[in-house]
Amino acid sequence: MNNASHEPASSCSVVWLTPSEDASESMPLGGGDIGLNVWCEDGDVLFYLARSGAYDENNQLLKLGRVRLRLAPSPFEASPAFRQALHPDRGLVEIHGAHADAGKAVLRIWVEVDRPVVHVELTAERPVSVEAVYENWRHRRRVVKDRNPCASLIDYPGEVYTFEDEVEYAGGGVRFRHRNREEASIFPKELALQGLSAYRERIRNPLDRLIFGGCMQAAGLEPGPAGEDVYQGIDYRFWTLQGSQRETHLTIALHMAAAEPPQWEAELASLAAAATGEELDRRRDRHQAWWRAFGERSWIRIRPDGADPSDPVWQVGRNYQLFRFMLACNAMGSDPTKFNGGLFTFDPHLVNERHRGETPDYRMWGGGTFTAQNQRLVYWPMLKTGDFAMMLPQFDFYRRALPAAELRSEVYWGHGGCSFTEQLNNTGLPSSREYGWQRGPGLDPGVEDSPWVSYEYVHQLDFAFMMLEYARYAGEDIGAYMPFIRSAVRFFDEHYRFRNRERTGAEFDERGRYVIYPSTALETFKDAMNPADVVAGLQAVLRRLTELPDALADDAERAAWLDMLVRLPELPMEEKNGVRTIAPAESWSRVQNQEIPQLYAVFPFDLYGLGKPDLAAAIDTWNHSIYHENQKSHVSWHQGGIFCARLGLTEEAADYAIRKLGDGPHRFPAFWGPGHDWTPDHNWGGSGMIGLQEMLMQTSGEDIWLMPAWPPAWDVDFKLHAPQQTVVEGKVRGGRLERLDVTPASRRKDVRIGADGRRMT
Repeated sequence: MNNASHEPASSCSVVWLTPSEDASESMPLGGGDIGLNVWCEDGDVLFYLARSGAYDENNQLLKLGRVRLRLAPSPFEASPAFRQALHPDRGLVEIHGAHADAGKAVLRIWVEVDRPVVHVELTAERPVSVEAVYENWRHRRRVVKDRNPCASLIDYPGEVYTFEDEVEYAGGGVRFRHRNREEASIFPKELALQGLSAYRERIRNPLDRLIFGGCMQAAGLEPGPAGEDVYQGIDYRFWTLQGSQRETHLTIALHMAAAEPPQWEAELASLAAAATGEELDRRRDRHQAWWRAFGERSWIRIRPDGADPSDPVWQVGRNYQLFRFMLACNAMGSDPTKFNGGLFTFDPHLVNERHRGETPDYRMWGGGTFTAQNQRLVYWPMLKTGDFAMMLPQFDFYRRALPAAELRSEVYWGHGGCSFTEQLNNTGLPSSREYGWQRGPGLDPGVEDSPWVSYEYVHQLDFAFMMLEYARYAGEDIGAYMPFIRSAVRFFDEHYRFRNRERTGAEFDERGRYVIYPSTALETFKDAMNPADVVAGLQAVLRRLTELPDALADDAERAAWLDMLVRLPELPMEEKNGVRTIAPAESWSRVQNQEIPQLYAVFPFDLYGLGKPDLAAAIDTWNHSIYHENQKSHVSWHQGGIFCARLGLTEEAADYAIRKLGDGPHRFPAFWGPGHDWTPDHNWGGSGMIGLQEMLMQTSGEDIWLMPAWPPAWDVDFKLHAPQQTVVEGKVRGGRLERLDVTPASRRKDVRIGADGRRMT
């Protein structure tokens, strides 16, 4: 259903003029760490509730339920008066409608940014019958058949259940919660499997004593019927608040804590205390001020002089803005935004029919399992948008998990440094599905039993480099994250000296250099020696570490990092189709997946690109170094648009931008996927954002390159952030930069224009 109109491009509002068919035609809304999917169906207004960090016993990220608002007579049936609008600049969904007997009505839904409270404000011309219904499909214990939502348990040799929630009428409203049962927790099972039970106190347990839920209440509404029904083939129980009034202010306060039930209930009651009058106005003002400041911080508005929803190029700019809004709905989350749906998943068979019968809690690739290669694509674009505070949940994920990752190196191999694997749990340990519930004989106990991700540690370098870039862009102190960064590089030093000594008796090769083996070039080139992504990552991170100020590193550390640098193997090269290219590794035994690790030297590690040496080798790598027919795909995490932009390949970068950020398959245009992952696919959107940013602005040392891969026909207004707390705002028309504002003004001298890098005059 595509019936829609749109506000001016500056607001990026999305307006629908007809109700939706089902939850797949929902709008995203949120604030703080709460996400809602909002839609109108058969005259009812519905939304799912989701919250960052709401993990059950199985480490599934559960929805907190579904809310239905039913009016009689309903003004929100299909009619010429119907209008549902998402206003990202106000963090608000607004629904207008009318009925001959009820008159006009308007409903406004918003989520406080600094408090976990959802507000639903209804105003009707005349009193209407109001039913606010809380719906919960976890009213009974369910066998988890397809275990993707709890990915660690996919191959677990036993039954797995999603346990019941507790729901009741309390305090004049409906109170609901999920309380994790210690006896059913996955945590001790994983420790036992991975041989770490004796170290339980040194490993973070995010599931321990966790209670999450909330309460729904409204002045003038009293408890009504409870019962059972079915939505999208899934049975659920419902609890109703009802009344008849012209104005209704429904609130849903959400609370999550590791606590005993009485403490949790008292804290929830305090949080849920109704705000009225001036206090409510202050909260609403704070909420709108936050979203206004967010919108003013950064933008890319393509063809802003005329909104044309049918224009794929215009869609790119609009959807870039919408996806950034979706990321901001978890700006203050306890956990990072999940790459595979974030807070906005919906009934799974509406994504893929084969998942019919699964509950709204379903998603592929788990809840508490984080695929690092994908997660990074959600967070890299936040540097150029200046959304620095939004990056901290991802950084804190690694900071909190560091003891477990260092424990792995200590216990399994007797050396230092952190061993963060791919398919990583929020405990800091590998997903047990990848570790292997039924491991083959004689395997190294520290290595995952997986043909895909064993020996893949490169992404701790990726996130270490991101933290160092964060310091360069934001000017913020990264002292709290230096233990992780130090440990990330220490692992590669000590682990591969250990491995080579095991194999040959010597710590280094005959030239005194590291031998990075056994390893892997991402998930693709297996049994690899000296893979290009790892070598590039170590070069980039170590070089940056040697440049740190005295407040973050001392002379002895810098000397050790320099010694590591000179001992690194060279970036592997090979001839392909008669030209010199970056090789995936010095050697490998098989091709397993579809990534292009040889171009990690371009992104994220920034060794090759415009203004840097040997650009031709990197371009030839893109053009000729192909080992899988899907390596240049655009779906999900594929990064072709980023590589092309950084290499100055304008036409190809533009094509990728349209395929990445053009309207997705669902009614809300920034719900992409499922691709390789799930819907809405956040690493699809994140990789698209990065590619578009790199087309418009790149940085190299002190230099700021504008329009290095920007099509002349794409008029654009932009505001982006660059290193040294620099803000660059401009206007491009007909391929010409008509206006440029650089803050601070002293950085204007560092600006270059176009792929040839001519200086500003």
